[in-house]
Amino acid sequence: MKKILQLDGRTLAYHIHGEGSEDLVLVHGWMVSGAVFNRLLPLLDTRFRVIIPDHRGAGESASCATYGLEDYVADLDAISQHAGVSSFNLLGHSMGGQIAQLYAATYPEKVKKLALINTVPATGMQLPPEAHELFINAGEKREMLNAILGMATLDLPDGALEELLDDAMTIPADCVRQSYESWTGGGIEASLAKIQATTLVVGTDDPFLPHDFLKAAVVEPINDASFAVVSGAGHYPQVERSSELAALLNDFY
Repeated sequence: MKKILQLDGRTLAYHIHGEGSEDLVLVHGWMVSGAVFNRLLPLLDTRFRVIIPDHRGAGESASCATYGLEDYVADLDAISQHAGVSSFNLLGHSMGGQIAQLYAATYPEKVKKLALINTVPATGMQLPPEAHELFINAGEKREMLNAILGMATLDLPDGALEELLDDAMTIPADCVRQSYESWTGGGIEASLAKIQATTLVVGTDDPFLPHDFLKAAVVEPINDASFAVVSGAGHYPQVERSSELAALLNDFY
């Protein structure tokens, strides 16, 4: 079920799936929309009512003037209120994990449990010069987006690459650029001590996010955080290893 929220002159869209008693909010990352969770959704426990926002400029949400991490957090809180959710389980993937960290630190009373899937650390993440040029200029350029997915994924199922590319091509180039600058810049690490939710950090065989790096940059700074691995997947385990990730999440929440 699609919902539309008009907020300060901008349009934010989100989808609600299921009618369970436990609310679970899924926060997508950079260069995609909430559709990135489509293959995971049917595998999540029926006790969940799943809420999936489209970030500003992604999916069915309108483009905006700014794409800072604080902007995404404000949007997420507005959507949660619009959906009638006062406290909920929260999951963030990639840049969405960074947003989820800042949200859980800003509104610690609202987040029951927090899962961070191949998350960008709160400090941000600087890429080598060649990768930087590719990532920051990839918006609305299918060949460049394809090159990024080729670097980031290891085992996409049939049809998944085209699904991801079709989704990525709908994101405006300015949104891709500004949000890239936000997640690589980070700068929210001082807030992590405010997170109260029991936290699960999930890594994979993602070449950009080695296990030791995630443990040092994400697990250690957060109180009550643990680490788990979904082997065989690259950056998108919700697509590459949907069943394994769903089993882990169903058990955690």
